[in-house]
Amino acid sequence: MQDLILQVDKNDSIIREISKEKAHQGKGILHRAFLAMVFNEKEQFLLTKRSKSKKLWPDFWDGSIASHPKKGESQEQATKRRMIEELRTNTKDVKYLFKFHYQVPYKDIGSENEICAVLKVKISGKISPNPEEISECRWMDIESFKKDLSANPEKYTPWLKIAFKKYESEK
Repeated sequence: MQDLILQVDKNDSIIREISKEKAHQGKGILHRAFLAMVFNEKEQFLLTKRSKSKKLWPDFWDGSIASHPKKGESQEQATKRRMIEELRTNTKDVKYLFKFHYQVPYKDIGSENEICAVLKVKISGKISPNPEEISECRWMDIESFKKDLSANPEKYTPWLKIAFKKYESEK
C-alpha cells in the first residue's frame, strides 16, 4: 500500500494526495509536513536520531517527530498519531506554533520540499521509540542543544535547524 501525503500549493492549500515516495523524488513536490518538539516536565527537548533505513537524512539527529499529516487530519491530530507510532506514547498537550517553507536536496537521492508546521508537545510519561523510525534518542536542555547545534550542525536535519532558529526568535 502506498503511503499518501498531501500535495499543497504555496499557500498551503491542498491540491491532491500523492505518494510519499513521489513527493520526495528529484527536487521534490511541495507537500505538507510537521515537526513536533517534545518537552518533558524538566523542560528538556527530546532529540531523535533518524533510523538508518530512512531514505533521506538517515542517521541524522532530528526534532522529536517529523512526519506528514494525512487527508482530513489536522497537524495536531497527525502529531498525536505519530507520537503513538514513533514514540509509543500519547499526549493531549499539543500546541501549534508556526509554519515555514523549505526545499533542500539530499545527495542525489531526493529532496524535501515542504510547508512544515512546528508544534510543541509536553509529555510526562515514558517513551519507547519505534526502531523502524528512531535509532536513538536523548533529552537535552535548550542551552546544551544550542551549543551542540552550533558546534556540530552537520549532525542535524536541515528542517530542525530552520525550525529551531525560528522557535528561538519567536520566544
